[in-house]
Amino acid sequence: MVSNASYQPYPQQRLTFVLVHGSWADAHFWDGIAAALYRNGHSVYVPEYAGHGVDPNKNVTHAMVTKSVVDFITQLNLRDIILVGHSFGGTVVQKTAEQVPDRIKRLVFWDAFVLNNGESLADELPPQTRQGFEQLRASSKDDTIMLPFPLFRDLFVNTAPLEVAKQMYAVITPEPAKPLFEKLDLKVFYELPTPKSYVYFYQDNVLPQGEGFGWNPHMSTRLGLFRLIVGDGDHMTDSRTGPAMVAQKLYEAGRD
Repeated sequence: MVSNASYQPYPQQRLTFVLVHGSWADAHFWDGIAAALYRNGHSVYVPEYAGHGVDPNKNVTHAMVTKSVVDFITQLNLRDIILVGHSFGGTVVQKTAEQVPDRIKRLVFWDAFVLNNGESLADELPPQTRQGFEQLRASSKDDTIMLPFPLFRDLFVNTAPLEVAKQMYAVITPEPAKPLFEKLDLKVFYELPTPKSYVYFYQDNVLPQGEGFGWNPHMSTRLGLFRLIVGDGDHMTDSRTGPAMVAQKLYEAGRD
């Protein structure tokens, strides 16, 4: 019999992660998480995509966003990757996987949209949220959506101390609206044999909890056979306050 005192955890399998952020974020969203993965011996790549980061052009399509990630992967000749999508990034991962399936070891969706064939992300929003987004889009001058702080605070960073919520809000920028409302052809995605995982955080409040909407099981079960990893956290706070915890969950989702 082995005592707990002598128990040694298995060393982490060395993996190659490609991390795809969501809306109202840029590649820096992953800074702490990427650093934690790197400290554990993994290779980590964080592509930026069209309409985000330093790109001033907000008139982008979902195909342009996806092309940014596909080009990043192919130009660096990355293979056997764990392709992770967070939030809107799940839709990008779906379309990216269609184009470079031979380069992907496993797909990981972290509180991410998994759209049905022919759907847009907006189709999966609760009616009140969709109406709010449409109003914000209509009131913008460049077809973007900027979240008001109360909405960001209660939906995206609901577990954060107020000061952390304010700090995170200070760096978000208007989100290009078009990719959120485009209907996507995903027939090829649903034929892929690529292994898949879903990471679900219990306090994530972006989508209502429950069967009709929600991340799990509403989104996750669309993956067919998949690995489920769960944790305590909301949609964005833990990228700032608990990056090592998020990194561990992503590793558990990605390992063999």
